[in-house]
Amino acid sequence: MALTAPPVTVPLPRAPIGAAETLASWYEHLLGWPVAGGPPAQLVTGVRFDVLELPADAGFAVLRGPCGAATGPVALMGRRMRFLVAPGSADELEGLLDWLEWGGVALDLAALGTGGRITAPAPPGHLVGPGESPQGAAVWLRPPEQGCEALLPALPVAGQGSGPGRGADAAGPGLVRLVAAAATECHRARLRRRTAAAHRIGTGNPTGGQPRFS
Repeated sequence: MALTAPPVTVPLPRAPIGAAETLASWYEHLLGWPVAGGPPAQLVTGVRFDVLELPADAGFAVLRGPCGAATGPVALMGRRMRFLVAPGSADELEGLLDWLEWGGVALDLAALGTGGRITAPAPPGHLVGPGESPQGAAVWLRPPEQGCEALLPALPVAGQGSGPGRGADAAGPGLVRLVAAAATECHRARLRRRTAAAHRIGTGNPTGGQPRFS
């Protein structure tokens, strides 16, 4: 008697994310993050997380440093990098910069909290439809996972130290260490850009000498 092989079930191809509501569903149902607007869908800040935003060149330097080894989720959009931090952190940024003696320095470092929004990157591992991922689109460098909010950089809770620089969670950098690293790298990146711009001006000087500033 001839044996009949069981039918082979071929999995359906993963459908590309082409609709804002599908992308929003991933964030709302899997992570429990509120989403608004679209397209493109927007992640609402100040509820499950705040965002520390800085120039991409400074952000990559933070990620390469010791503080960046254990940050929370990190997204990139164009020339801006976004570090997710604990809710309420945006309200602490100005005071922390003053405490770290960066107050009044132009750093191009900002925070988004209650009432803010960021463009939602495509979820990790999901395909994007043709033409839906243009250059500069939001992407995850370090994607979020369920429950990641518990490990987001935050200020130490009461009893974990006398100063804001103490008591950082062993699983990740405290908010103070992250802000300190971000401010330092923002300042360094700004100096590098100024040096590069001055070099270009000097190179274009017809006399071949250093540019003169009045």
